[in-house]
Amino acid sequence: MLRVLVPIDGSENALRALRFAVERLRRLDLEGFELFLLNVQPAIATGDVRLFVSEEKIRQYYQEEGEMALVSAKTMLNDQHLPFTAHVYAGHVAESIAAFAKERHCHLIVIGTRGLGTVMNLIMGSVTTKVIQLTELPVVLVK
Repeated sequence: MLRVLVPIDGSENALRALRFAVERLRRLDLEGFELFLLNVQPAIATGDVRLFVSEEKIRQYYQEEGEMALVSAKTMLNDQHLPFTAHVYAGHVAESIAAFAKERHCHLIVIGTRGLGTVMNLIMGSVTTKVIQLTELPVVLVK
């Protein structure tokens, strides 16, 4: 069974990557596949926040923000009656994506590219670049 991870940040780039993955999975006519959606919420940078906000409230915040980012992707897959599991993590984004893929024994990561302002990241976003560096898995970049 082919296991495919598509990181979703709520952007149009991520939805294009998901559409690409779904189209390719359908063309392969596999007996079965597992499609994972993953939203990673960047961890709150300072420990001082924890002095004023409980761990439970912080977890709830991450979950709510992650679920909002996943809405369009979930709707797309539900409308097409495709099976998937969706997850929300908090932490360093690229590291979390690579770790998730490894933990779930994924065979492939399909991720959207995103141009940023620096010369190094004109073609690919920094998260995408870092994922490629951190994983041994094949990574399909979707523009």
